[in-house]
Amino acid sequence: METATRPRIVIAGTNSGVGKTTIVTGLLASLHQKGYTVQPFKVGPDYIDPGFHGKAAGRNSYNLDTWLTPESQLEATFATLSEGADISIIEGVMGLYDGGAKGVSSTAEIAKKLHAPVILVLDCKAAGESMAATALGFREYDKDINIAGVILNKLGSDRHENMIREAMDKIHIPVIGAFHRDDELKTPERHLGLTPVTEIETDTLIQYMKDAADKWINLSMLIKVAQSAPSFEIESIKYNSTSKTVRIGIAKDEAFSFYYPTSLMALEKQGAELIYFSPLRDTKLPDVDGLIFGGGFPEMFLKELEKNISLRNDIKKQANKGMPIYAECGGLMYLCHEIIGFNDEKYSMVNIVPARCRMQKKLQRVGYVTGTALCKNILANKGDILKGHEFHFSILEGEDNFSWAYELQGTRQKESHLEGYAKGNILATYLHISFDGEPKAAKKFIESAKEFRIQQGG
Repeated sequence: METATRPRIVIAGTNSGVGKTTIVTGLLASLHQKGYTVQPFKVGPDYIDPGFHGKAAGRNSYNLDTWLTPESQLEATFATLSEGADISIIEGVMGLYDGGAKGVSSTAEIAKKLHAPVILVLDCKAAGESMAATALGFREYDKDINIAGVILNKLGSDRHENMIREAMDKIHIPVIGAFHRDDELKTPERHLGLTPVTEIETDTLIQYMKDAADKWINLSMLIKVAQSAPSFEIESIKYNSTSKTVRIGIAKDEAFSFYYPTSLMALEKQGAELIYFSPLRDTKLPDVDGLIFGGGFPEMFLKELEKNISLRNDIKKQANKGMPIYAECGGLMYLCHEIIGFNDEKYSMVNIVPARCRMQKKLQRVGYVTGTALCKNILANKGDILKGHEFHFSILEGEDNFSWAYELQGTRQKESHLEGYAKGNILATYLHISFDGEPKAAKKFIESAKEFRIQQGG
């Protein structure tokens, strides 16, 4: 055991859309440019917000989640990943008390388990003293949550700000920051939320956010709050890699960017050397023993993916040889024989999953799920249970005698549903998991890659 001193705060919101990501990104950039070593985190299974965090802080942002990974390892994971940081900034998800069923992996749950003070972001547009009543309600709802201050956002004027500050003084909640309304101060969005940093130029935008944080946030007060967080006793987790026994190709570019850093680190810990390649630009695969296609936005790059016939053929060639291939969400779409876009246009894809993916105008599924393997696959044995989440706009249209991968049960859904494709060396699914929380799945995939390597005379 060791005593971990980790200055930390949680930036939470009353609900989605109050400006958490913009404020956190600006705050990270401000602290980083002032010479602080700042470690960002994101509550929940978000892939996009951490991209903005990483650009602003100059180091990876990590997800904190008590569904995808065991609750028992949260403190040790946080302490290990924040080691050496002057301050850790944890961005919440949705509203402070929102999460999965029974509050699993809510911002409040993470804050309590990490004994982290919370700064609540309030959208003050079209409200005055009522914002104090809102803050008071959030503070009283769960008195185990340490709401140490608020950041006022979308203020209309100095008078508006002073009115709310006076109201906050009455209930003894410090105002840590006060942003005035600025329509330019926002992150670009589209159908799955924010646009990933892999697709846009972010330097100017992040500098703008940084300047706003410098202007509107009392940084010395915020740092003092973070330093008030108590130390805790933990056993640190070692992410040191073992000797490399297999090479795993990771598809990563603008179309495929959804990966949890700790999930990839878990593969490395079990002996995988990760080799990155681009389905958009590379004409052939690297020399690897297995492939992983993460989620992302292939629907935004259908012409480019279809045009890269050489790589698609190489993937199919390796699949026919028996190379283990694992794909999640956007990766699943890419491995189908075609994708039908938002306007019903058709694009040919890799064609190792006997199905088509069809884009829909509305979100199809979202939330935490439990997956039961319907047959033996490269991550699990029949009947094994994995925890993950779904978030997708497309639907999978399987051909006759389709070999479904999982029966998925949502934490808030009464009915289960069949999902994904599993046959032989191919597993393609909408189910997002973290290998950090599913070490047996990581081990099984690496063992499959080792077997392939041996079969090929490696």
